[in-house]
Amino acid sequence: MAMMVSVSNSFLTFNSPNHLRTSRRRGFCAMATTGVRVTEGEGNLPKLVLTSPDKSEAEIYLFGGCVTSWKVASGKDLLFVRPDAVFNKIKPISGGIPHCFPQFGPGVIQQHGFGRNMDWSVVDSENAVDNAAVTLELKDGPYSRSMWDFAFHALYKVVVGADCLSTELKITNTDDKPFSFNTALHTYFRASVTGASVKGLKGCKTLNKDPDPKNPIEGKEDRDAVTFPGFVDCVYLDAPNELHFDNGLGDQIIIKNTNWSDAVLWNPHVQMEACYRDFVCVENAKLGDVKLEPGQSWTATQLLSIS
Repeated sequence: MAMMVSVSNSFLTFNSPNHLRTSRRRGFCAMATTGVRVTEGEGNLPKLVLTSPDKSEAEIYLFGGCVTSWKVASGKDLLFVRPDAVFNKIKPISGGIPHCFPQFGPGVIQQHGFGRNMDWSVVDSENAVDNAAVTLELKDGPYSRSMWDFAFHALYKVVVGADCLSTELKITNTDDKPFSFNTALHTYFRASVTGASVKGLKGCKTLNKDPDPKNPIEGKEDRDAVTFPGFVDCVYLDAPNELHFDNGLGDQIIIKNTNWSDAVLWNPHVQMEACYRDFVCVENAKLGDVKLEPGQSWTATQLLSIS
């Protein structure tokens, strides 16, 4: 179900789990509310704003189901959107937490698949005592079937709480035949690239895509803290379910996951001269094929928190 939005400071309410409507509540200041509201974002695209009772906040564009901002209670945004990002529904949003589905990287269909290039729909929202949450869905359609001819149902739940942001991605095979996919959350963190580091990857098998992404070099990570001294594009297979990320800006971010079996570190260095110093990507991924029979589902979670 597509949702067209032309008003700001509207609050999401539901007559049923599958029926979304927006209602404008008078007398509320946008900065003083908690819960989930819908507003007009860049390029006039519909954007959801989730605000927890402690004033942590997340922003999500329905186009691509892309989380573009995660602000902790202090107001500091820990995610990064590239200055060259466009909000025109022609290209995916470059930054935040884009979806890579049903393919990571190059392959038989377009780079990183189509999940980041389609409109997701809202199916539920929650305003709990200590958090705010929204659930989005994506289903197959003519665009997806033109390159990947399978029926599927994706649910993506995003929860913002006290200095934490969690996501749950569930993929269900709604076809009458099996399919396989791989996927990732291509998370862009705001950072000082010269001071950023990731701990927890020592001992992992690596596939280093530098200098030739088509012929990655196999290796083993021997560093306690992985840094970003230049171009970095490296896959870590069978990564642990908890990493510690120092963004070089004074923040220690704990990245926990379930069922994301791999990790990817990326920084383009001078290939993106305008912004490479200001971000690094630390991505949870499932790079081996996930095979689902009809009716089967696969679920993975990610939890970002400040230590």
